[in-house]
Amino acid sequence: MPIPKNITFVTFDVYGTLIDWETGIYEAFAAEAARDGYEIDRNVIIPLFHEISREIEGGSYELYAEVLRRTAIEIAKRIDWPLEPSRSGFLPDSVQRWKPFKETNPQLQKLAKKYKLGLLSNIDDKLLGQTRRHIPIDFDLVVTAQQVRSYKPEPAHFTECARRIGGKRGWVHVAASHYHDVVPCVKQRVPVIWVNRNKETLDSNQRKPTAEVPNLREAAKLLGVS
Repeated sequence: MPIPKNITFVTFDVYGTLIDWETGIYEAFAAEAARDGYEIDRNVIIPLFHEISREIEGGSYELYAEVLRRTAIEIAKRIDWPLEPSRSGFLPDSVQRWKPFKETNPQLQKLAKKYKLGLLSNIDDKLLGQTRRHIPIDFDLVVTAQQVRSYKPEPAHFTECARRIGGKRGWVHVAASHYHDVVPCVKQRVPVIWVNRNKETLDSNQRKPTAEVPNLREAAKLLGVS
């Protein structure tokens, strides 16, 4: 799917794309574990977070705050940190402190002058509300996992977005997760710009995005904004 010539709507994944959640997650674990005299290795915690949260999201739907609590408990088990389950709320509580990437707000402000903007996120409405305090943009559309009772890469976010904007014409999605966003976009023939911040390499059998960029600034350039 090429990027459409007449773009009208640009949607974004939030965490990893607009928000530096990996830093926020690491800092939350490090602070909580320090209470028990434990040191946390970012290079261990972050891969575990992605692996375990995907497994939990693949089960029956529950609020993202609960996904985060269950993920924290399971990570603690894997690294032999005796975290009391009652303390697992430290992770959803930390979402309000997860910060945007430095480029996020300047690029969104430029894009908002030219296009309608939306958010498609694997989160619940309450936690997204906390995050949106860091992003002073009025989005034209927001689809959360809570609203569709499903987690990407399942298609519900994209189906609901298409329904609300009246089809897929003129729509481009921008996202950092190949697993959560690029794969379902390619399946549903939605043009997708992959913000490959972590310099991942794809195998020959993996689905290719419409375009690949290293950051949001380059994504904005592709969308005709500089």
